Amino acid sequence: MYEYSTQIRVRYGETDQMGYLYYGNYALYYEVGRTDAIRNLGLTYKAMEEAGVALPVAECNLQYLRPAFYDDLLLVKTSIRTLPEDSFIEFHTEIYNEKNKLINKGLTRLVFYDIAAKKKTLIPEILLDKLKPYFHS
Repeated sequence: MYEYSTQIRVRYGETDQMGYLYYGNYALYYEVGRTDAIRNLGLTYKAMEEAGVALPVAECNLQYLRPAFYDDLLLVKTSIRTLPEDSFIEFHTEIYNEKNKLINKGLTRLVFYDIAAKKKTLIPEILLDKLKPYFHS
């Protein structure tokens, strides 16, 4: 399993009139977690796109357990629990508040998309090579 954590502070503009983190912004935090996790592997979405593969979101499921508020410092844990072997990759996300309470969790499924052919493709070797050490002893 591969896991990476990053911190995000809730900005004022991300909250609703009650000071709660607006529900739609959680998906943006998931994206920050995914891109930071990939970057931590020594790769970027941009590099994969330059290699001809995009990663559009095919599915995103979120569970709201507790609220987050303006100025909260959140921990976003992103994990890849299984090595992708087909056209999809799944990112599991858990968001914790400063009291280490789980406030949100979910799953985002992305598809490997061949930009030139305009169709699904298999995981690119540049990503597969970076992930393999986390799944093979």
